[in-house]
Amino acid sequence: MTTRRRSLSLRTRVALVSALAATIVIAAIGVAFAMFLRVNGSQQLDRTLDAVSLSAPAQIATQYTTATPGSPVLPAPVVTDSSVVTESVRTETTDGVAVRSRDVPIIGAAAGTFVGISVPEDALTRAIREQQWQVAGVAVVAIAVAAGLGWLLAGRAVRPLQRLAAATHTVGDELPSALPDIRGAREAEELGEAIRHMLDRIGKAQSRTRDALGSARDFAAVSAHELRTPLTSMRTDLEVLATMPLSDEQRTEIVRELRATERQIEATLTDLESLAVGELSDAADHEDVDLVELADRCVQESSRRLPEVSIELTAPPSLPMRGLPSGLRLVLENAVTNAVRHGRADRIEVGVVEDTRGITITVDDNGIGVPEHERTTVFDRFARGSSAHPDGSGLGLALIAQQASLHGGTAELSDSPLGGARLRLALPWSD
Repeated sequence: MTTRRRSLSLRTRVALVSALAATIVIAAIGVAFAMFLRVNGSQQLDRTLDAVSLSAPAQIATQYTTATPGSPVLPAPVVTDSSVVTESVRTETTDGVAVRSRDVPIIGAAAGTFVGISVPEDALTRAIREQQWQVAGVAVVAIAVAAGLGWLLAGRAVRPLQRLAAATHTVGDELPSALPDIRGAREAEELGEAIRHMLDRIGKAQSRTRDALGSARDFAAVSAHELRTPLTSMRTDLEVLATMPLSDEQRTEIVRELRATERQIEATLTDLESLAVGELSDAADHEDVDLVELADRCVQESSRRLPEVSIELTAPPSLPMRGLPSGLRLVLENAVTNAVRHGRADRIEVGVVEDTRGITITVDDNGIGVPEHERTTVFDRFARGSSAHPDGSGLGLALIAQQASLHGGTAELSDSPLGGARLRLALPWSD
């Protein structure tokens, strides 16, 4: 297995970048300074050479006129400007020594008589070299200081990131109760806040997963218990059909019982599936829905399915909200079904109203109602009231209570103005 080479740390990178930036700046300044020294030194040499060139010809001319006996003494002219300097300055090497030199005519001498004047460059070169070495030494110190400052400042900047890394290294099955308080660079604070939100989302997801697994275990245990009785009954009826001599009337009765038991099992499995879907839903699954339009559609479908029952809807023209369309439909369908199957109602009124607190859905029927002492327990799973139809799964009102909870509301039973039971679903306004 190949091991991946670790990259340089941010602190090291900042120190290197600081040193590189300092090197570039100091190099540019050093080059400019060296050029300045060279140009300034050359100008000083030229001024020195000019001064020597102006004074030397007069002295040489005086000596020249007084050194010839018997000859007329020519007055030595006084040089008042640099017009005597006629030759350009040049750099030469004399006996291995670099010099700045020029030829200057001798005043009072024969035409074409010149004297060569030179100034050595060694002193200037040494002075420039010494200054350059001094600048180089200062540059090295400055680069080291820049790298050190970069290292120190980067260390302070990455310390919050190191604390975050240490805190997140311990994240496993159990999330940390709290992350360290991150203060420093804005980016580090933003990263800490993002990690904090991420861990919150992971915690909520884990909580939902644990709840779903717990519900699944409960479903499995309760479903096995609830389905065992009808399945045992079906097995007994099938054995009777297979082994016992029966009359046509007895056979018909057993087949009728088998069909009723099969419908009960099918209804139980369907309601268990709906409960499981509800357990996996949350506020993120909500969407915009027109509750009045949805209720009107459910009422029309129920009227076609139950032609002997009068079903009416009282609601405003429109009522938009955020919710689970399938869950709200399930509430209305189960409420109507329960009123007909268990309450034996033939008249149902569905009402939808809104106020400042939220939305209220009511389903009234003219059936036999629900005894007051059962109005709370019938919302439990697999709980059946005293008047419940044997084909029921015992999950219809549990599904309604679940959907009310998913929408942040409550469900309750009371007496209906029609004489039967009233199911009231109170839903708060969603944000």
